[in-house]
Amino acid sequence: MKESVLTSAHPLRQTRFTTSANLVRELPPEEGAEVAFAGRSNAGKSSALNTLCDHSQLARVSKTPGRTQLLNVFGVSEGARLIDLPGYGYAKVPGAMRDHWRSELQRYFDERESLKGLILVMDIRHPLKEFDLQMLEFCAHRLLPCHVLLTKADKLGRGAQSATAAQVRKQLKELTQPTTVQTFSMPARIGIDEARTVVCGWLGLAMPEMPRKETV
Repeated sequence: MKESVLTSAHPLRQTRFTTSANLVRELPPEEGAEVAFAGRSNAGKSSALNTLCDHSQLARVSKTPGRTQLLNVFGVSEGARLIDLPGYGYAKVPGAMRDHWRSELQRYFDERESLKGLILVMDIRHPLKEFDLQMLEFCAHRLLPCHVLLTKADKLGRGAQSATAAQVRKQLKELTQPTTVQTFSMPARIGIDEARTVVCGWLGLAMPEMPRKETV
């Protein structure tokens, strides 16, 4: 049985692209709240963002890893934003670009006071790689909450999904900042409502209280 489905009238459906920035100082003024999305290249970050917002082309999805090379800003409502961070954890991204984004991402996590939480996207088949650990270190530095999406869960059986999620939770148990973990799949509709609830909570937006319809 797949997860229960909420009404489509959730706050993230209002999300629209606002601007892109090459430097943290080029981002919009620090007003309200924002949630960042990070993930190693080809982990499914753009697909996850599109799915949560019910927009097929909100964030660009490419078969070529490393295409997200800017800080992409999406407005949800007045004072609420999503920030799509570059995924530099891919070998074919030039070293100079990796160094630039490592520096800018550290500055973003250190200085951006409107940042309320990080959605960290990991391929469930390859979790906790170097990029993921670096993002967790950035969060730990300022005790920023992090919610891990183990994407592409449909690529594994139900038992393997649960086992991997349990193992990742175990490895992250000693972190100082609040860190939660869930499985996620757009094709199989796994974990979508759960992830939306986390994002909306950080943004101060209420998910609709509607009766749930079970799907089989």
